[in-house]
Amino acid sequence: MRMRFFTIALLVLALSFSGTEQKALAGSIKTIDDASPQEVVDGMANKLARGVTNFATGWLEFPKQIAITYQEEGLAKGATVGPLKGIGMTLVRTVSGAGEALTFFVAYPGFFEPLFDPPYVWQKE
Repeated sequence: MRMRFFTIALLVLALSFSGTEQKALAGSIKTIDDASPQEVVDGMANKLARGVTNFATGWLEFPKQIAITYQEEGLAKGATVGPLKGIGMTLVRTVSGAGEALTFFVAYPGFFEPLFDPPYVWQKE
C-alpha cells in the first residue's frame, strides 16, 4: 500500500514539474500578468474542479475505451485491446486529475488549461 501511494505521489510530482517553455506569439496566450484577478480565480477554480472530477471519474475510461475500440475496430480488438487502453487511460486521467487538483494554484499548462483533450471523460475525443 505504501509503495502504491509513493508511486502515485511521485507521478503527480513529476507531472507538476514537467513543464516546457511555451513558444507562442506575444499576446496570443493569456498569462497571470495580463489577466484580471477575477480571471485568475476563475481559472484556479476551474482547474481544481476539473482535477477533482477527473480524479473521481477516471475509472470511467475503462468501459469507454472498450466501447470506442469495439465501435472502431470490431469485437476482437474491443475485447482484447480495449481493456488495455482502458487501464492506461484510467491511470492517465486519474493521475492527471490528482495533479491538477494539487496544483490548481499554478497557471500551467497555458492559463489553467487542461492537461489533455478531452478535459472530461464524458466528452468526445
